[in-house]
Amino acid sequence: MPPAPNPSTLALGGSRWNTFSAAGTTLTARDFLAATEPLLQGIIEDNALTSADGEVLEEQIHATLGLGTRETSLPLIIGPDSASAARELAAQAEKIGRELASWATAALEKLLTSRIPLPAGPLVVRSHCYGHLLTPPAADLLLGRRGGPVTMQLYNEWLHQIVLLRDALLPFTNWQDVPLLITPTGLRHTEPARDAFLTELLVRQIRHSSIVDFARHVVTGTGGPAGYGFDAAGGTALPAVLDQPPLSAPRHLLTWRADPAAEDTVTVTYVAEIQDYYAAPRTLVEDLPPAITASGPLTARTGTGPIADGTRSARIEITLDGATTQVDLGQALRGHRFAHREEPAADDANSDAAPRSAAVWSALRAPGLVWTQAGDVTVDATGQDDLVVLALLGRLYPENVILCPAGRSAARTTSEGTGPSHLVTLVDPSQGH
Repeated sequence: MPPAPNPSTLALGGSRWNTFSAAGTTLTARDFLAATEPLLQGIIEDNALTSADGEVLEEQIHATLGLGTRETSLPLIIGPDSASAARELAAQAEKIGRELASWATAALEKLLTSRIPLPAGPLVVRSHCYGHLLTPPAADLLLGRRGGPVTMQLYNEWLHQIVLLRDALLPFTNWQDVPLLITPTGLRHTEPARDAFLTELLVRQIRHSSIVDFARHVVTGTGGPAGYGFDAAGGTALPAVLDQPPLSAPRHLLTWRADPAAEDTVTVTYVAEIQDYYAAPRTLVEDLPPAITASGPLTARTGTGPIADGTRSARIEITLDGATTQVDLGQALRGHRFAHREEPAADDANSDAAPRSAAVWSALRAPGLVWTQAGDVTVDATGQDDLVVLALLGRLYPENVILCPAGRSAARTTSEGTGPSHLVTLVDPSQGH
């Protein structure tokens, strides 16, 4: 059997515009965009582009990656009633799109004056149409005056890869650091997972597990069980609130945490201990034991459980005066996603706390989830660090929990029926900044 060809000697053309290994490689967003430069160089050479033409293509990439344009590749419309996940992802799309468009413009300007050599001479690529609309000037440039089928195919492939790049980065707060799996087809391997992700985003309220699943495909190329994060070779993807104050942290986005020691790690999904929190046991606030006088602060740290069938759980361990309790990290993150962050009442200059209160330590040690049906309750978590606050959110029944800066009360709404009353959790105002 003849040896496999060296990727560096493969002629480019047809469906191949790069020399990436068939086994795949990992690149950051900036490195991947740089790797698409042969496509741009081919467009320049086939169409004899000049610096004046660069302005037309700059306008095109901004229109494609922007939201609300005729040429947008992501028809996501955000209104006052849009779900929080959609709002966060739309903000990501706008921010990432602007940056990628800026990088692409800089690359085009560079290539117009500093040509890069193509390994196999003039590049001809066959790229199917993916419905990306062109601005009229771009259509005239690429298909009209000097353009033609070759130019259009090259540009279509480049544009589609950049759109795939933008979408692949949407789940991550630190998107510039994410190690993307790149194959000889670039980011096309993400298309099935991307289609499922965007369909759910555009037609329904997207689930957190769907965001995680898409992020896992982007990094590893594979799916897995539904969960709230994952370990993979080189690091871990978990919700951003683990690095940010709960009052201001995104509810649904992930942060990639690189770990060079985890290069040989297999992909493992983080799952909550209890999948259906409705079925969890509950403790009424009035049944909590009285607060004790503490001689020291609450401290917290995270820990992970063993791996079983490709999944694992994690926990937050809280300690006070030598006593320890644990909260499932999955439930804590669920509580953070569900918590309301209502604007303080307009006429509140000072705290207007509910007449009843519960102590943080008593709530953290309660069996099951803490709730009440007998009127609003204040849980004062001011002075506690972010991880303790997150653990508390994992112990409160996650309906009608309101995160509120201390010093001002949350705007009140009336609970109806037999549902739980509000659990107003006060945190330091600095956590919102």
